[in-house]
Amino acid sequence: MGIRSQLAIVHLLWAALVFGQYEDYDFEDDYEESDHQQPYYFHPNTQAEVPPFPFPVECARECFCPPAFQLSMYCDHRKVKTMPNIPSHVQQLYLQNNDIEAVPAGPFTNVSFLREINLSHNKIKFHMIDQGVFAKLSNLVQLHLQHNELEEFPYPLPSSLERLFLGFNRISRLSGNALEGLPNITMLDLCNNFLDDSVLKDRPFSNMKNLMQLNLCNNKLQTMPPDLPQSLMYLSLENNSISYIAENYFKRLPKLIALRMSHNNLQNIAPNTFNLPNLLELNLGHNKLKQVFYIPRSLQHLYIEDNDIETINVTLMCPSIDPMNINQLTYIRVDQNKLTIPISTYAFFCFPHIRTIYYGEQHVNVNKSTQLRTPVFRRFLTPEEYHEAEDYPETHDRETEEDHEAEDNFFHPYFQ
Repeated sequence: MGIRSQLAIVHLLWAALVFGQYEDYDFEDDYEESDHQQPYYFHPNTQAEVPPFPFPVECARECFCPPAFQLSMYCDHRKVKTMPNIPSHVQQLYLQNNDIEAVPAGPFTNVSFLREINLSHNKIKFHMIDQGVFAKLSNLVQLHLQHNELEEFPYPLPSSLERLFLGFNRISRLSGNALEGLPNITMLDLCNNFLDDSVLKDRPFSNMKNLMQLNLCNNKLQTMPPDLPQSLMYLSLENNSISYIAENYFKRLPKLIALRMSHNNLQNIAPNTFNLPNLLELNLGHNKLKQVFYIPRSLQHLYIEDNDIETINVTLMCPSIDPMNINQLTYIRVDQNKLTIPISTYAFFCFPHIRTIYYGEQHVNVNKSTQLRTPVFRRFLTPEEYHEAEDYPETHDRETEEDHEAEDNFFHPYFQ
């Protein structure tokens, strides 16, 4: 046997040995799926430096630091009453659903890399937060303080902050400089507080040039918030007592995508109030409207249920048809109004993409609800829907609870 043949045999045996090692190796032996979902890193700051990890990774005694996510410390749902010591390397801190009442400066002394803090569902009061404890965290981008007992906006805050959640508190005051120095805020949630018109008279949101989402639902507002920034894309004002919108109010908000104003006291709306180039969702349900208004060509979902509308004037909604710029409306909800006849078929020329009109029950008489012949009108059925309608004709006009929920959640209530 020649030297080449011997070398070929040796090479073949070596290859078989290496392949056998990989074939017998069970990759799942060294991987155990964690019970904790990987935290979401919100717009990582490329300027933040990650310190070298000491081994083993330091962790507070009452918390859990998963080896797979060494930048995170989980202290949630543990009946914790005081802030734990925070290791210097931690970037995500989860303390939600505990009994914490105070936020002292001590645990944050050596912390400079924190990017997200979740203190929601605790018992924190404004005066129990040490002065400037958050402002020193120069890399913080996301702060959750919803479902606490805050009576005032928790200022000062770091200029790095991008998302701030303050819903479900008792906030009734916004100090004059509370929102100053927050140029990077893109999302601010103040729903379910005690804010009224006097709090907004100083135009606290006017200098927030990057604000894209503002949630002010479930407060005590009677007028539209003044001087909102042009960057705004999502505005939530449900469950207030707003009765009037100036016709030119939204001219300074050309980027608005979704507007929610259900459960207010709106009665008369000028025809061109919502002439916005990018609006996709408009929710004006549960008001006191008596007639419709102009529908921007970009709009896809319209909610005007539970109003006092007797007829749908399609000409007001669509004054002209432009074949080069077709209206995008696909869904209308008009139940709980005072309609006696369906929407004119002219609507299908103006809105060729209409897929569903939900008529539901109408309140024609004070003490009696009536139903139009077609409670749910559907177009462009999928093959599955078409076969179901043929097999069970009675289901064609019946909107299921799942369908209704899917339409209502075109955007999440908190636009997440």
